[in-house]
Amino acid sequence: MDIVKIGKCISDARKRSKLTQEELAIKVGVSLQAVSKWENGHNLPDIDNLMSIAEITNTPYAVLLGVSEGTIDHNTFPIRERLFHEENMFTRMRTMALSENLQETYRALQYMRERHMGQFRKPAKYSAEQVLYINHPLLMACQAHAFGIHDDGLLAAILLHDVVEDTGIETTELPFSDEVKEIVSLVSFIKEEGKNKEQAKEEYYARIAKNGKACVVKVIDRCNNVSTIAGSFNRKKMVEYVMETERYILPLINILKNDYPEYSNLAFLVKYHIISVLETIKYLITE
Repeated sequence: MDIVKIGKCISDARKRSKLTQEELAIKVGVSLQAVSKWENGHNLPDIDNLMSIAEITNTPYAVLLGVSEGTIDHNTFPIRERLFHEENMFTRMRTMALSENLQETYRALQYMRERHMGQFRKPAKYSAEQVLYINHPLLMACQAHAFGIHDDGLLAAILLHDVVEDTGIETTELPFSDEVKEIVSLVSFIKEEGKNKEQAKEEYYARIAKNGKACVVKVIDRCNNVSTIAGSFNRKKMVEYVMETERYILPLINILKNDYPEYSNLAFLVKYHIISVLETIKYLITE
């Protein structure tokens, strides 16, 4: 990236918005010196600050980067390795669990971290950085809580939803309530001998559909996963994932909407997010 060129673009955007360097600094939440260094090409703002500048100055993000049509490749835009950092989310969930006296959620945080120790998320196409696996269940739990879910057992199950499938422990060994064990068991995909993958998948989703809390875990899981498929999957895998999501996940969301009024807001927001991403992916894979 040409940081001198980007600095000039930031300066031009600021001036078009009739802001001084000090005013822009206050709006972004940085020092005057930081803005001066950006505009003079000495430093490059991080992605969050650059996005803030774009919003504040009503300037397309690509314009701030000095991008012209026909020059865009995977080096053009900074790509987020994670939406939120796992340590920040862990602290947020732990603080919430303590303040709301959610004892199983509190214990699940530590248990999940210990069980997934040494495991990492699948790396994005253009990144060599390893993101701890716990970023995924933590993001799901933070999302669920933001949706208004304060159910101790359900939040614990969200945090633990992959420990059986990915760490080799049996559901019966989980040191949690029977409800948590049941939810985790339902959302753990384990193919039985003598059944093909499609048969196993049909039965798996049919079991989940009978339990509202298991539906919540699975749809939030898929909401989180569809957000990252463009950076992790090849075209063939994306097509399969889109088809599976429409076939199995959207009906689970409808079950939540129709049969569990306490999750109606969650169902609407998750459906909106998933469908929006799927439609975008469809455009990308059919070009």
